[in-house]
Amino acid sequence: MNIGQPERATQNRVIALFRDELGYRYLGDWTDRDGNSNIEEKLLTAYLVKTGYNPAQIGKAIYDLRTEANHHSRGLYGNNKEVYKLLRYGVPVKIAAGKNTETFKLINWAEPDKNDFAIAEEVTLNGNHERRPDLVLYVNGIAVGVVPTEEQPHLNRRWHSPKRFEPAAGIQRALLQHRAVYLRR
Repeated sequence: MNIGQPERATQNRVIALFRDELGYRYLGDWTDRDGNSNIEEKLLTAYLVKTGYNPAQIGKAIYDLRTEANHHSRGLYGNNKEVYKLLRYGVPVKIAAGKNTETFKLINWAEPDKNDFAIAEEVTLNGNHERRPDLVLYVNGIAVGVVPTEEQPHLNRRWHSPKRFEPAAGIQRALLQHRAVYLRR
């Protein structure tokens, strides 16, 4: 992907802002990486392991999250709404019969500094199949935002891709507010 000079400069400044000022981890240029996903299982698994969950619990939580994010019988809005609920309130997980259902938090809202904030360069396909450079914001391996860095004649157009869910505005706003409050301490 050949990004023009103005777009590349903008993209570099935005990456530097998130990396240097907001403390996001830079994951690299994933333009040609196979298997980019709205749920990066390796990153999410690493976070959940660090949080203390076992492999069976992690597998169930990721399965439930993927199921809601990629539910084919409802539209994008419905998928976003269900994913938002899981991110905000947790994933109810019952591993075995006779055991209590536990709620697994995919995002630590109470202590935002314990989350894994990351940013990656990617390329998305527009509806007319043009390639466009974007920066994707991840929290614990879950894509919660897309920052388009290419100049676009119609900036109010919404991003749609069948393999991704749009970020729930409430999650993105809440995370940035939590992160900003934490950084001011």
